Amino acid sequence: MTSRGIAFLLAFLAALIYGVSFTIAKEVMPLYIKPFGFIFLRVSGATLLFWAVGLFLKKEKIASKDYLRMFLAAVFGMALNQLSFFKGLSMTSPISASVIMVTTPILVLTFSVIIIKEKPTIKKIAGILIGLLGAIILIVFGKKIGTAPNPTLGNFLVFANASFYSLYLIMIKNLIKKYHPITLAKWLYLFGFFIVLPFGIQEFNMIEWAQMPVSALYRIGFIVVFTSFMTYLFNLFAIRQLKPTTLSIFIYLQPVIASFYALIVGSDTLNTLKILATSLIFVGVFLVTRKPKEVQD
Repeated sequence: MTSRGIAFLLAFLAALIYGVSFTIAKEVMPLYIKPFGFIFLRVSGATLLFWAVGLFLKKEKIASKDYLRMFLAAVFGMALNQLSFFKGLSMTSPISASVIMVTTPILVLTFSVIIIKEKPTIKKIAGILIGLLGAIILIVFGKKIGTAPNPTLGNFLVFANASFYSLYLIMIKNLIKKYHPITLAKWLYLFGFFIVLPFGIQEFNMIEWAQMPVSALYRIGFIVVFTSFMTYLFNLFAIRQLKPTTLSIFIYLQPVIASFYALIVGSDTLNTLKILATSLIFVGVFLVTRKPKEVQD
């Protein structure tokens, strides 16, 4: 498999994990753990994992000017996006959160044009719009899951998260060319740990571990190890080969995967409309990810 093929595989695996994480996180939050406490647990757990793995790699020297860039990337990619997403998810439904998140490719394309002067092709724009249409159809007509105590504020916070994550994808593009993904991740998460510490430590201390069922512990472990550690690692490897706009299109796969997960656990059913929506999403992904012969993606 080519390096580009591996990048697509890693991006797909990250989307797979994110797709099931909406419902898994909602099942334990805010009942067993509050949003900011969950973020503190996620970031601190991923920080330990990345630094532990980093012990087995050759130490890289970080240029002084890049520490500030890493800090800013951590603000958007480790702190603000996760704080706003989990707080928003606790106020809205997983379905509503996922439809807001599919704005990410459009935001990434917009920021890429403004910040890094990327010239989008007609095919890529068409792919993003076709994928967006499929995602909206799938989510709007999908089965609603859970309750939403404050959907307006919750949806706004999830949209803020999508904006922050879009900026993060653009900011790390140059950094990932200079440093190993694990080196970059361990510093991003270390900065992120200190940023989220004052927000999350109080709610973290409120967790009643002794009263928490084993099933909730498994779900929390999944979010920390897979959603916080593995997905960031996969995306960092993937973005070494792909443009931010190309990587972001995999966001559209999340509602598809969430629907398949719901089918597997028996909480949703399959119909013609969902098959059509899923087909549109895959057409959009194909158009965006297909590499033109004259362009290196």
